Amino acid sequence: MAEPPEEGREPGGGGRLGEVLGARRTKAERLRARGVEPFALSFDPTTSLAELHERFDALAAGEETGEVVSVAGRIVLLRSQGRLSFATIRDRSADLQLFLMQGEMGEGYGLLEDLDLGDIVGADGEVVKTRRGELSVKVGTLTLLTKALRPLPEKWHGLRDPEEQQRRRHLQLATDPSARELVLARAATLRALRAHLDGQGFVEVETPVLQPVAGGALARPFVTHHRALDLDLYLRISLELYLKRLLVGGLERVYEIGRNFRNEGIDRDHNPEFTMLEAYQAYTDYEGMMRLSQALVTEAAMAVRGSLRFEFRGREMDLEPPWRRATLTELVSEAVGEEVSLDRPDELRGLAEAHGIPLHPSWGPGKALAELYEKLVEEHLLQPTFVCDFPREVSPLARPHRSRPGYTEHFDLIIAGMEIVPAYSELTDPDEQRARFEDQLRHKAAGEEEVHPYDEDFVEALEHGMPPAGGMGLGVDRLLIVLTGVASIRDLILYPHLRPEV
Repeated sequence: MAEPPEEGREPGGGGRLGEVLGARRTKAERLRARGVEPFALSFDPTTSLAELHERFDALAAGEETGEVVSVAGRIVLLRSQGRLSFATIRDRSADLQLFLMQGEMGEGYGLLEDLDLGDIVGADGEVVKTRRGELSVKVGTLTLLTKALRPLPEKWHGLRDPEEQQRRRHLQLATDPSARELVLARAATLRALRAHLDGQGFVEVETPVLQPVAGGALARPFVTHHRALDLDLYLRISLELYLKRLLVGGLERVYEIGRNFRNEGIDRDHNPEFTMLEAYQAYTDYEGMMRLSQALVTEAAMAVRGSLRFEFRGREMDLEPPWRRATLTELVSEAVGEEVSLDRPDELRGLAEAHGIPLHPSWGPGKALAELYEKLVEEHLLQPTFVCDFPREVSPLARPHRSRPGYTEHFDLIIAGMEIVPAYSELTDPDEQRARFEDQLRHKAAGEEEVHPYDEDFVEALEHGMPPAGGMGLGVDRLLIVLTGVASIRDLILYPHLRPEV
């Protein structure tokens, strides 16, 4: 009789599940009594299952290779026909059949009586194609490596509930090979990003996760307390300000890939902790960051998809350069059907009211314009678009625009309606930076929650001289949404934050 899928987490189980748990423990005890350790120390596979498929899938039915290999994996299918049995094992790369015959294995064949789905085994034997054309290892020796004391989810469907998939990711990965593709896509993306930056002379660094000032972004931080220093610290919301300090120190091209933490809401595009790449380059500007952002995204796309054109949620995604470039004011003007300008603040407030967009009384025209963009434009930009020249009011760390008063040299790269990269020509004037921070304090006094804190230590660093520079941040998880087409960022984070089970 087949075992039921796992339905409970209580240690002893209950009902039919409890019987299965008890039976598995009985088998483990029986194995020990026979001198078989249910939890082996080690095993040395000589090849992966995918490598065997690559080398030998072309064999003819019934063909033998004479090549003996050692393989290991989890049993996902097991059927016995007396003195002949078949098992399918799974490693991280593929599935493969084990062909088990009592005549080949002798007394070792008896081990099968105490094996279950989910057990991890090692096998030594010859690579063959069965008469039915199934690539297999004809097993000479079978070794139990780990006895699974709890059954896996139902073998054909696995974990079907999205929340259960996220809560018990290890079970989803064990039963659904497609889930592993997302893990591999992340790994391929990170390799591609690092390879490009390393090839351009950037140095990978690590900066503090616990920071005395939560700077570099407009976000609510998590706060903790260091007892030895008697000091409140914040989990970083951005990598930015410490990386800029390194430019002051003479490291002219630096980057970091790491976790950021924001004490904010959870939705399909947001998670309290997420992975960012930030890179800073001396002697360039936001034009240079456009080139760098485009190169990083296209390198990652080739690494994951092998093409710059692919399907994304039923539509074609085209990452072939050149990408569209438009100013924020141009895009808002298109959306509302009339020309907008920072010089006409009353008109901006009227447009916001007409479109049902609430504005805080203390917000100036720059913030009003940014709100119109976020609510009316951003989500509709499917193909890659550089949205350029944000108002100074919403860009406290960006350099004033060289030719557009009231704006900054700040762009956002939008793909699939998501901000993938914000980037600036960096502000290097310490007096201007101090004035920007002081302006943020005035907004805080007026009741705004998301303002940039004053960081005097950073201003002092700028006073020592930071070279002209461009900087960018790339949301790795959001980029992976584009490259994989998953429904939510939580599908890409191995263990996202969820409400406790009740």
